[in-house]
Amino acid sequence: MLGVGLGPGDPSLMTVRAVQAIAGADVVAYHSAQHGRSIARSIAADHLRADHIEEALVYPVTTETTDHPGGYRGALEEFYAEAAERLAAHLDAGRTVAVLAEGDPLFYGSYMHMHKRLAHRYPTEVIPGVTSVSAAAARLGTPLSEGEEALTVLPGTLPEEELTARLASTDAVAVMKLGRTFPKVRRALERSGRLDEARYVERATMDGERTGRLAEVDPESVPYFAVAVLPSRVAALPSPVDGARFGEAAQTGTHADTDAGTDAGTDTGTDTDTGTDAAVDGGEVVVVGTGPAGPLWLTPETRGALAAADDLVGYTTYLDRVPRRPGQRRHGTDNRVESERAEFALDLARRGRRVAVVSGGDPGVFAMATAVVEVAAQEPYADVPLRVLPGVTAANAAAAAAGAPLGHDYAVLSLSDRLKPWEVIAERLRAAAAADLALALYNPGSRSRTWQVGKAREVLLEHRAPDTPVVLARDVGGPEQRVRTVPLAELDPSQVDMRTLLIVGSSQTRVARRGESGAGTGTGTGTEVVWTPRRYPEDGRPAEG
Repeated sequence: MLGVGLGPGDPSLMTVRAVQAIAGADVVAYHSAQHGRSIARSIAADHLRADHIEEALVYPVTTETTDHPGGYRGALEEFYAEAAERLAAHLDAGRTVAVLAEGDPLFYGSYMHMHKRLAHRYPTEVIPGVTSVSAAAARLGTPLSEGEEALTVLPGTLPEEELTARLASTDAVAVMKLGRTFPKVRRALERSGRLDEARYVERATMDGERTGRLAEVDPESVPYFAVAVLPSRVAALPSPVDGARFGEAAQTGTHADTDAGTDAGTDTGTDTDTGTDAAVDGGEVVVVGTGPAGPLWLTPETRGALAAADDLVGYTTYLDRVPRRPGQRRHGTDNRVESERAEFALDLARRGRRVAVVSGGDPGVFAMATAVVEVAAQEPYADVPLRVLPGVTAANAAAAAAGAPLGHDYAVLSLSDRLKPWEVIAERLRAAAAADLALALYNPGSRSRTWQVGKAREVLLEHRAPDTPVVLARDVGGPEQRVRTVPLAELDPSQVDMRTLLIVGSSQTRVARRGESGAGTGTGTGTEVVWTPRRYPEDGRPAEG
């Protein structure tokens, strides 16, 4: 059996091997609709002989309307089984069967249904063909993907929400199977912010070919043989803005907490003149969170915003988590200049740049969103478009690695006293502990802050039993991840650094041992799992320690 790829439509795009395969076949099979016409046969028509045995595999249905007892899928399954047996009869008789397929036989093609049913029974060769995606890109005359860009191929039959998420999170895209799905695909492109990039190709290399901007296409005119293409973003990226660099000269602010490190930015420019003119159309600031570690923690929406940005602004450690893209500019700083960083990003946007301000975790939890929103509320920046996209928080990531210690009501506090007095921190700790809330404690310690964990332990022991579980989650999602649980009374401040997050259980939090594989602990070596039940004692009082 031969699965013969014919290419996208133009007979001159058939490969030499495809022509040879048809010439050597006894039987030529092809799928067709009930009207009897077959696109595959029309492409190969010049290579068919009078002595070829032709097998037209006519679909019983072309829409999902059918009275078959198994529904649409049942009707097709029965058809594929019967068609495979028709071909098997020829193969059993010693005949060579060539099954024609538009494009490539194993790329969204009907041939694959025959392949799955027959290839394990008979010697089979699959002859690749030029895909419709390749043809569409060629007819558009623009690069499809370049460098390290990822190409994603999506069927338009996916649910709209799934299409939107996939479109938002990738680089170059081809969406197949348009036709009746076109309105949904168009909405997904618009919701993902990528409609302006989208190009439309209909019947690439065939008679009646049409190309253009997808946003201008009449939905009623779209056939099944049409493709939406979002080509390479590399060529579309604008050139850098001269003089727009954020470097050492701006690293004098004191707004930010310095717990996350003090490494200097890698952008060594010192000119921070970004202009004071009115906002330019197209500019915006998007504040994004990278989650607690690398690319696996990015949401589709965040990944898309990062890919679409002209400029990335942020603490160098967080910028290093974002893949580099040709044409993008990175403005890295240390972790002490949040207000200045926000002003710089907003000034870039006023000059028409698409700017992503990169934060760790969720940008709204002890991170950059507050600084950007605060500066954006001032008069010079009131007209700059601003979005804040959520990310995976360190607390939620640490809790998931340990089990479910934040399964009930909980409070989130920072132990850093750089931006608020320790007395305020201690008062809040007492209030949360007295309310029997589980606690997620950010910024527990650093090289310059070594006593706060010990003081917090003393305050908590005023209201919590000594054996209250405390989760120490370090470098969650990173290569040095370690998650372990200790009793509150045994919490050792020397074991806590700036890459550690603490979760202190409530009176109801439980610890259990599960097997020996460490499942659920996130460590690969431990056997403990921690959780706080959602059901609270009926009398509403904490359990006695």
